[in-house]
This record gives sequence, structure tokens and C-alpha cells, in this order.
Amino acid sequence: MGKIAVTTEGPTLEDRVDPRFGRAAGFAIVDPETMTVVSYVDNGGSQALAQGAGIQAAENVANAGATVLLTGYVGPKAFAALQAAGIGIGQDVDNLTVREAVEQYKAGRVNMADAPNAQAGGNK
Repeated sequence: MGKIAVTTEGPTLEDRVDPRFGRAAGFAIVDPETMTVVSYVDNGGSQALAQGAGIQAAENVANAGATVLLTGYVGPKAFAALQAAGIGIGQDVDNLTVREAVEQYKAGRVNMADAPNAQAGGNK
């Protein structure tokens, strides 16, 4: 099982999942075998963009080596960029901690998305 990127409000397993993908505070890159955060990717640069935040965030996740993304909401452009990078997308995992989201995924309780669940430019 490859590394999992989780949109998060902070760098630990106990931080909350940030429901926004493109404008998330950052991404915890988790090794699901050891349940450790192997790195934290600050997404502050994407937050400052007027447009294209989701595409930039998708690049950040791909560059971190993640094969799966767990988040709340993903818009159409970011969704397409993630798919092009071969990253599986698990949506609707907001209101959890990073640890809970990864545990849900490992247990097969996260539906992998085949379409975006946010509008373009929806500040998600």
C-alpha cells in the first residue's frame, strides 16, 4: 500500500481533516503500514492563488509520492489533475482526524470517487 495524502489543518495524525482540497492548509503524507506521518506538505502557496489552487495542490500531492488522497471536496480541474497523476481520490472524509480517515480507508469504508464533488472555483 502506497503513501496516503490527507488534507489537514496541521501536521499530525490527530489534526482534523481539512474539507477543502485546493485551499487546504496542507497535506499529511501518511505511511498506512506504520501509521506515521512521513512528511507534511504546506499548501500555503495554493491558498494565495486567485485561481488554479486545486491544480497546484494536485501537483504538490503527486510530488510528495502519494498514491491516494483523502479529503472532503474536490473540484473538477483538481480532480482531473489528480486522475492524470494516477492518484486515487477518497472524498467526503471531513469531520474526522487524519488518523481516523486513514483507518477508515484501510478498512475499506471510504468510497473512491469517480467524479468531483465540488463546483469549479467553489473555494474547495
